[in-house]
Amino acid sequence: MPELQRLRADHAPALLAFEQENRAFFAASVPDRGDDYFAHFAARHAALLAEQAAGTCHFHVLVDTGPNGDGAILGRFNLFDVADGSAELGFRMAERATHRGLATAAVRRLCTLAATEYGLTTLRAAAALDNTASRTVLTRAGFVPTGQELLLGDRPGLGYVRSTAGEA
Repeated sequence: MPELQRLRADHAPALLAFEQENRAFFAASVPDRGDDYFAHFAARHAALLAEQAAGTCHFHVLVDTGPNGDGAILGRFNLFDVADGSAELGFRMAERATHRGLATAAVRRLCTLAATEYGLTTLRAAAALDNTASRTVLTRAGFVPTGQELLLGDRPGLGYVRSTAGEA
């Protein structure tokens, strides 16, 4: 069974492989990270860990750890822009791990962590209107549309919100 783990320095090689292997898949539904992201990955990873240590972000990876697991990263689940009891949620799944309920389970787990470990009471998210998979994950995990229309890159999107009150 995959395990949601807080991002660590030793995740870097598997995280880079995850991003490279799924780059084209991700670009079909979210803005591409660009070549600079990959060229300076080590520095970017170190910067993320520094932000996490400062408490302004909480980064997680879904790692394939089961008996047949290979330690590969199957997804990223991040809480960023942490302030005043709230944060933004962002996530992406490896193509090979989609349509199995893993993203929904990981988002639900992260909502619990947000409340119990990070003291957050409200989470916000956004998804492109044509990104049915992400919109489905958000609604299944208890997020509700805010009615706020926005642009994600050059794509129309919709904002979502979820309270973490009552999480245990």
